[in-house]
Amino acid sequence: MALRLLMYIARVYEKSIASKNIYSTRKLSIPQPEFFVLYNGTAPYPDTAILKLSDLFKNIEPLGIEQGKPVLELEVRVLNINEGKNKNIVQHCGLLAQYTAFIAKVRLYQNDGSSLQDAIKNAVVFCHDHDILKEFIEQHSTEVMNMLMTEWNWDDAKEVWQEEEREKIARNALAKGYPVEEIISLTGLDLETLRNIQDRQN
Repeated sequence: MALRLLMYIARVYEKSIASKNIYSTRKLSIPQPEFFVLYNGTAPYPDTAILKLSDLFKNIEPLGIEQGKPVLELEVRVLNINEGKNKNIVQHCGLLAQYTAFIAKVRLYQNDGSSLQDAIKNAVVFCHDHDILKEFIEQHSTEVMNMLMTEWNWDDAKEVWQEEEREKIARNALAKGYPVEEIISLTGLDLETLRNIQDRQN
């Protein structure tokens, strides 16, 4: 997420200063960004967390560069907005509280056996009838359905999760001293990926 936001803010800055001469000796003034992610996933997650771009950096010691404060950093504050989490924040923002209620209703319908599509449709109807995001739903009901059904690519997500699980198994096996050949056979990871995992652990 930190990397995605870095690329996003770079595009925002590029557009905002497009009419200015970036080669000018005169100092440019740009807005100071703040990065937040609202988490409403189903996996357990703390009320708040900080994601850092520097956590993704490769080990630079082989290049002869001393480890220390990174020259490039981006911090993202993650706020868990599921029901029962960060109540003070949610309660002080009416739309956020309604959105949380909407997502909770979708999950309730899913737990009762509805498909994701039917759960979203039923939640949209319920929330509209109970003045939850009513105005927004009236204006954007089609966009809400399309966003929730297509924005999240389950095939891509599952592929990422499976890859993360294989790497987790590989890390544990390396820590226990299993032979590299056995780990490759067990996880299906290639030798280069396994070496990168080893480098990160060292």
